[in-house]
Amino acid sequence: VLLLAQMWSRLLSPRVFVRAAFHWRTIYTMQLKTSEFKSLFTDGLNGIAELFEKHQYELRIAGGAVRDLLSGKRPEDVDFATTATPEEMKHMFQCAGIRMINNKGEKHGTITARLHNENFEVTTLRVDVQTDGRHAEVEFTTDWQKDAERRDLTINSMFLGLDGTLYDYFKGYEDLKNRKVRFVGSAEQRIQEDYLRILRYFRFYGRVALEPDDHEPETLAAIKENGCGLAAISGERIWVELKKMVVGNHAAHLLELIYTLELAQYIGLPPDGTVEEMKRVWQNAKEHSPKPMTILAALFHSPEEVEKMDLRLKVSKEEKSLALFLVKYRRELCKCKDEPDSLKPFTDFIIDSRELDTQSKVCELLKYQGEKKLLAELLKWSIPRFPVSGHDLRRMGITSGKEIGATLQKLRDIWKKSHYQMDKDELLSYIKA
Repeated sequence: VLLLAQMWSRLLSPRVFVRAAFHWRTIYTMQLKTSEFKSLFTDGLNGIAELFEKHQYELRIAGGAVRDLLSGKRPEDVDFATTATPEEMKHMFQCAGIRMINNKGEKHGTITARLHNENFEVTTLRVDVQTDGRHAEVEFTTDWQKDAERRDLTINSMFLGLDGTLYDYFKGYEDLKNRKVRFVGSAEQRIQEDYLRILRYFRFYGRVALEPDDHEPETLAAIKENGCGLAAISGERIWVELKKMVVGNHAAHLLELIYTLELAQYIGLPPDGTVEEMKRVWQNAKEHSPKPMTILAALFHSPEEVEKMDLRLKVSKEEKSLALFLVKYRRELCKCKDEPDSLKPFTDFIIDSRELDTQSKVCELLKYQGEKKLLAELLKWSIPRFPVSGHDLRRMGITSGKEIGATLQKLRDIWKKSHYQMDKDELLSYIKA
């Protein structure tokens, strides 16, 4: 009866759900036939698929791309998993005349092939035989479930056959539909294999979960118990995860959770960060695509704390500069209540700065301050060109460099008071007078 019911469901539904038992294992499969899935089949992928089929090696889409496709999104990056070993893949690609690039991942089973101007990253199924919380020694396998078992989250542990068949060993699709983020198996074991998974959990929670505080208590307990392991993770890897988390959903809740679970000290954030200020800033800025550092800057009390963060996380020069700017000017630069044109203090600041990125920094400052109207105005504003130069003053007989500099500054002040409307002749007339 069950078999007949399953067959009938396959006939009636464009997406087929089957529960198949293999000895002691149970996997949940479905047939995916969405336009996003079909759009992946370029000439390059079709060529790769035919090659693996010819040599009788299994090839499936793996990890995040499967999650995105099941969510109705076309993935930006598609990774593949296979039963072929790296040596077998290299031999196969060489015989077919397919170029291979970037051999850095070969140690961990990854070969990148280039076909029809596309790169295809294919990784041999593997198990982690030894881990130290940062790196893993791997052993290749042909067992799909064992490979799925070593992955971090259930929603990232699924495979998708090129015929659209979903292979789901740990109810990842069910978790995705229910907007749940869970570790595969034991949260503590998964975290101890790679402590960065703590931040990956937070990042994916922000992407998947509907509610800000719907964590499983045992997951949070495992994170708190093992949080000190983040101290051994490189700052660059931490920053990659942290900045993605900060611009996702529930960012304020997740940052507050980092402090509640006493993780801040291990990831470069000030131990006594101003969490309430951060929550206020996130509320102000979340609808305006703030940069990650705009939210994090609210946690810092001083420029010295920004410097300490940079030493730990190795952020870019631009990111550090923005943090220092926001910490310095968040109170100092604000709209004047007595000034009818409340944007003018900000535009004057941009004019005086004469640095190319000052306008974008001031935009982030307005997001930080919650000045939505001023932000909209500034985004439409173009920096006007000051019409007078030192050459103009020399033609009028002013030759001293010091005097030229002082005169230009006086004229610039006059020009600003005119709301940048006065032209060159009007400004030079002040000198003549």
